[in-house]
Amino acid sequence: MALTSVKEVFEKMPEVFNPAAAAGLNMVFQFQITGNEAGEWHVIVKDNTCQVVEGAYASPNVTLTMADVDWLAMCNGTLNGMTAFMTGKLKASGDIMAAQRIPSLFPM
Repeated sequence: MALTSVKEVFEKMPEVFNPAAAAGLNMVFQFQITGNEAGEWHVIVKDNTCQVVEGAYASPNVTLTMADVDWLAMCNGTLNGMTAFMTGKLKASGDIMAAQRIPSLFPM
């Protein structure tokens, strides 16, 4: 079933979270989504758990910015994350290597 809204993606993240992929991680991912479904969410991964919170985090390890349509395409598997980054659809700042772990942490 395809994810149809940005909010739905963030609501689903704790359900699909893979604690095995989070071994030893203690970090915060900040998501800045633009477009019609604009918003900010941060995801705290610590002690093999995750917490998704709407709003900004003061000092995240990595910040990801992208348009809502591209975020949904990436979460639905029709847009590759590396392709999105290389074409400027996904902007990342901070620990970019941490961002590469997101697909294994949250297999959608």
